[in-house]
Amino acid sequence: MPDASSGAARPAEPLTTRETSSESGDDALTNRVIAVIARMQKIPVESVTLDKTFAELNIDSLDGINILFEVETEFGIEIPDDEAKEIRSVRQMTEGIEKLLALKHA
Repeated sequence: MPDASSGAARPAEPLTTRETSSESGDDALTNRVIAVIARMQKIPVESVTLDKTFAELNIDSLDGINILFEVETEFGIEIPDDEAKEIRSVRQMTEGIEKLLALKHA
């Protein structure tokens, strides 16, 4: 559909996880986590959703460690080893990051 002000076609809306992000609270954080996972796994961002498990995304233990390091760098946090071992899904990772960021800013 053309944009009335410029006559140019409007760009398509960016892909997001709107349908699941209302449960996690922070769209921007969720989208950043998904972007990191997609980039590290070299998969399309739209294939990563909040409800996907690492197994469903073919993320093995080595991939998981690399994603963890990247997430720690991205958000300026340190995920404790005992908590890192329990992360098995995008949702768990996102919720854990939310908690760590809340503690960091408290």
